[in-house]
Amino acid sequence: MKRRVVVTGMGAITPIGKDVESYWNGLKENKVGIGPITQFDTTDYKAKLAAEVKDFDPKEYMDVKAAKRMERFAQFAVAASKEALETSGIDMEKEDPYRVGVSVGSGIGSLQALERENKKLLEKGPGRVNPLLVPLMISNMAAGNVGIQFGLKGKCINVVTACATGTHSIGEAFRSIQYGEADAMVAGGAEASITPIGVAGFTALTALTTADDPLRASIPFDKDRSGFVMGEGAGVVILEELEHALSRNAVIYGEVVGYGSTCDAYHITSPAEDGSGAARAMTEAIKDAGITPENIDYVNAHGTSTHHNDLFETMAIKTALGGHAKDVKISSTKSMVGHLLGAAGGIEFIACVKSIQDGFVHATAGLLEEGEGCDLDYTKGEGVACDVTYAISNSLGFGGHNASILVKKFEQ
Repeated sequence: MKRRVVVTGMGAITPIGKDVESYWNGLKENKVGIGPITQFDTTDYKAKLAAEVKDFDPKEYMDVKAAKRMERFAQFAVAASKEALETSGIDMEKEDPYRVGVSVGSGIGSLQALERENKKLLEKGPGRVNPLLVPLMISNMAAGNVGIQFGLKGKCINVVTACATGTHSIGEAFRSIQYGEADAMVAGGAEASITPIGVAGFTALTALTTADDPLRASIPFDKDRSGFVMGEGAGVVILEELEHALSRNAVIYGEVVGYGSTCDAYHITSPAEDGSGAARAMTEAIKDAGITPENIDYVNAHGTSTHHNDLFETMAIKTALGGHAKDVKISSTKSMVGHLLGAAGGIEFIACVKSIQDGFVHATAGLLEEGEGCDLDYTKGEGVACDVTYAISNSLGFGGHNASILVKKFEQ
C-alpha cells in the first residue's frame, strides 16, 4: 500500500515577498515584481527587465560563515527551507535524522561563481581561482547545504530538469515518502541566474522578452506576449507521511495525491507542438490520484509568456481535461514573479496549496487579450474566490521534460 503524503510546511523567497504570507498576498493583489535589472549593467543588453529578489540578507537566515560558503541560489534554498521547517513544527531533536530527507533542485547552480572565477583565470591565471569554486557553483549544493544546515541525514537529491526542476523535486520527494524511503522530505527548488551570461544566453536564444514596460513584459497567453522574464528565488515545502504528521499533531495544509512525468522526445527547447507530452504528464498525475479530469478545479499553468509554450500548453490542457478544460480555472504565477527556472515549480506548488486553503485563484496579471489558440479561462483581470479541492501544477523544461503534481484539500 502506498502511504499518504501531506504538506505540513512551506517557505518562499520571491520577487514579491520573502515569506509565504507576503508572497501569497502579493499574488492575490496582482503585485508585479518585475523591474529594471540592478545586479549588473544592461547598457549593451536587449533584455533589461527581470524579477529580482530585493533586500535579501542571508544573515537573517544563517550565520555569516555559512553564508560565505554559499552562492545566492543556495542561500535562497536555505532561507526558504528554514521557513518551511519552522512552519511545519518539526523538532529534529525528536526525529531520526536518517528518515528526513532533502529533494531541492536547481536548474543551473551558480553562474555568478563561474563568471567571477573565469575572470580571475583569464586575468591572473589558474593559481588565483578560488579553491571553493566547485562546491560554490554546482547545482546540488542547494540540497547539500539544506541538509548540512538543518541536520537532515536521509535521502538527499538534486533533480535537474531545467524549468521542470522544482516540480520534479517535489514529485520525487512524494514518491520517496509513499514507498517508505523517508518519513518527511524538504522539497522544492532554488535559482539565482540573473547574471550577465545568464541573461545574454537566454536572450541569444530569443527566449527573453525585450519589452521595457514591467506590466507588459510577462503576459502569459496574451496576444502580445514576446518571451519570458527571468526571475529568481526559492520555493520549498515539507512533505510528510500522514501518520507521522498526525502523531505530532502537525497542521496539514494539503495532501499530495498525484505525480506525472514524461519527455516530449521532440526538441531541445520547443515543447511538442500538439502538447502531447505535457498532456500525458497531467493524465498520469490524475490517474495516480485515482480521480477524473472533471475533479480538477484549478490548473497552475507553466505559462511562460512565450508564444510556443502558452499555445502548446493550452493544447495540452485541452487534451488532458477534455471538455472540462473550458470550465477549469487556469492562471500563471509567472505573470507576477517572472520565470524562476528551477525554482518555478516550488513557488507554483505553494500557490496551489494556498489556493486550496483560501478558496482563491490568483489572476494572470497583465493579460488583456488572449492570443490566437489561447481560448481557455486564464483568470483574466482579477483573482476569483472559488472552492478549490483539486489543483494541478504544470512545469515544462528545455530538453522536453514535463512534470505535473496534483494536490488536494486534506480530508482525514
